[in-house]
Amino acid sequence: MVTNDILRSRLQDEQERLTRELEQLMASIRPADERREGSPFGKREEEATEAMELETRLEMEKRLRDHLSAVDRALSKFEQGTYGLCDVCGQSIDPERLEALPQASLCLNCKASQGKNAKGK
Repeated sequence: MVTNDILRSRLQDEQERLTRELEQLMASIRPADERREGSPFGKREEEATEAMELETRLEMEKRLRDHLSAVDRALSKFEQGTYGLCDVCGQSIDPERLEALPQASLCLNCKASQGKNAKGK
């Protein structure tokens, strides 16, 4: 069985990795005045390509920020002494679930209910 110290260490490593990845993503953004000039295919194709690149980057940034937020939340729960407890019902989260997903904030029952509610809307 994995100890809380190991889980905390994994969360801290994940936090550092996600932070670096976000920083790299943000550093790769080209300022508007550095964007491509004079595409042989015309301005529309160039703008469409840039729009698609921006959309992809924004989606990736959102995914990274959401994951980082969940990791930060789990580390905060360590500090508060509530790590391993479900945010909804307060019951213990299965240790196997935490081992697989250290940032899990819901027990399987509450996660399943959340999924059913989302599908029903």
